[in-house]
Amino acid sequence: MSRYQRQMQMAEIGSVGQEKLGNARVVIVGAGGLGHPILSYLAGAGVGELHIVDPDEIEFSNLHRQPLFGEGDIGQSKAEVAAQKIRKNNKDIEVIARPVRLDPANVQLICEHADVVVDAADSFAVTYVLSDFCRDQNIALISASVLGFEGYVGGFCGGVAPSIRAVFPQLPMAAQSCASAGVSGAAVGVMGSLQAQMVINVLLDLKPSPLGQMLRCDFKTFQFSRFSFLRAPEPLDGFTFISPTQISPKDRVIELRTNQEAPFPVVPHAKQMVAGDIENLAIEDERIVIVCRTGLRAWNAGLALQQKGGDNIVLVATG
Repeated sequence: MSRYQRQMQMAEIGSVGQEKLGNARVVIVGAGGLGHPILSYLAGAGVGELHIVDPDEIEFSNLHRQPLFGEGDIGQSKAEVAAQKIRKNNKDIEVIARPVRLDPANVQLICEHADVVVDAADSFAVTYVLSDFCRDQNIALISASVLGFEGYVGGFCGGVAPSIRAVFPQLPMAAQSCASAGVSGAAVGVMGSLQAQMVINVLLDLKPSPLGQMLRCDFKTFQFSRFSFLRAPEPLDGFTFISPTQISPKDRVIELRTNQEAPFPVVPHAKQMVAGDIENLAIEDERIVIVCRTGLRAWNAGLALQQKGGDNIVLVATG
């Protein structure tokens, strides 16, 4: 056990805590900039079973913030390569690669036996799908997001804390991504490290718990703020995300993706529209399914339909 000697010397861990870590199962959704420090530090701490979920392949633009990857890895599966690197760093733990996109159809299969789920996916839809599942299953969720020099990290669900919907009941009207706005690799590394520490604290049941706590960080000005959202109420409404496989032939499907984004609609009977025209849609009795790539356009289109009286609306984010 000399590998873990320095952390086992801590009164909060010891041999009992190390056994807890060794028996734990953690699902990490996202093997990008946040996922790298999470994986590295959880493996280093001896967390017994790590599941890495990511459908993407390694690109040259990933390398500045994803240090597990090298130039020779470009074009390969992020989940598979990350798993190979982590296994070499600690052969005593089990590392499972899942090179698939997490969605409402597979979230239970992937996450149902986890002690903690980590959201490192940088996707509105994935974050809400994970939060809804973890809320319903009383599984702790550690989520973070970084853009530019700024980010947040928080502990949700687990039968203790509210879900992400309680803190972010609505998506923004518009949003940027790392691809459009850029991101500091070092800032991502810090936030991922904070996620890893939160996971360890939850697994060790340290007090006070990070669940119900959020930390906001600005690495340009080095201003940090922390607040508790333990008493935040769960919203009574809000859109649910479904998988394309869960669309029924009876659904009224609105496809917001352009032909350039998707040459073929999500299902053959989908009707292609632009978001600005959705206010003209007649509200009928059938379920309305709104489809876009990230979930953001679909969410805002759903709000427009709600104002017209639509109350049976679900969303699909194709990724």
